[in-house]
Amino acid sequence: MRLHLLALLAKEPAHGYELKQALEQTFGSAYPSPNIGQIYVTLGRLEKDGLVRAVDVEQSNRPNKKVYYLTAEGRDVLTEWVEEPTEGPRVRDEFFMKLVLAPLTGISDRMALINRQRRHYLALMRDLNDLLERTDPRNRVATLLIEGAMLHLQADLDWLQRCQEDLI
Repeated sequence: MRLHLLALLAKEPAHGYELKQALEQTFGSAYPSPNIGQIYVTLGRLEKDGLVRAVDVEQSNRPNKKVYYLTAEGRDVLTEWVEEPTEGPRVRDEFFMKLVLAPLTGISDRMALINRQRRHYLALMRDLNDLLERTDPRNRVATLLIEGAMLHLQADLDWLQRCQEDLI
């Protein structure tokens, strides 16, 4: 969440509730809505680390609010994050380790593991389909996020089939 907040603050200074609203508006229901307490704790840590600074803004009919600004150091950290490639495919796959090692223990056989994992992936796919149906199609960010997750799941399902063909 640290870097997400830095990215929003690079656009414009904001207080915690504005940041929460910006995340919700940008990603819609495709991304879990952050807890406002978590946002403020994260902002406090970012301020302590010198990545943002806070300014108290007086309000006439309400308590003062803290508006957060991105610092030069915060912009450098954000730039480094944006320019750094994101992790690619995982070679140390937890499920594959179970698939190879669990039969050696006698705890489970490979077909049972594959079927359990397939059911899990299919349930996740149904959830994503439901989420996609509830998502406003004009929110391209949320739609692309959900579609990306669905494509990853489909690739995992295809890989499970390949594991079944090669190992069973």
